[in-house]
Amino acid sequence: MNPKRNRLHYAMLTAIVIVAGCMIRSEFSETWPPLVVKCGGDALWALMVFLGLGFLFPRLRTATLATATLAFAYGVEFSQLYQAEWINAFRKTFLGAVTIGSGFLWSDLASYTAGCGIGVVAEITGSFLEKRKHKKTHPCES
Repeated sequence: MNPKRNRLHYAMLTAIVIVAGCMIRSEFSETWPPLVVKCGGDALWALMVFLGLGFLFPRLRTATLATATLAFAYGVEFSQLYQAEWINAFRKTFLGAVTIGSGFLWSDLASYTAGCGIGVVAEITGSFLEKRKHKKTHPCES
């Protein structure tokens, strides 16, 4: 059975994740543990991709959504191995830095996997998905 995602919830969750990611990268980052500062932004970026794809495709199976999220995130990371002047100029902008990153790191793949995993676990436990309302019938009805 395919899930039915509530687009309003996914939009709100995406906004919350974006704010959390900005907080990790803000001037207050010294108050966060070093692991959160190093990996948290990338994990939240992957969670944002998961939520965004869930918003766009509300009936995708969770496994398909996770696969698409990881394929996209890993693709962006491996694209950082490509070093051309035009793309490096874009990477130096704020928008370029937050969308396609600046340099390849193997550890980022683990962070993306963790962020995607958070989304998968939340869906499996029912935290993100709408609760199904089952029509109650009388025991004598067939």
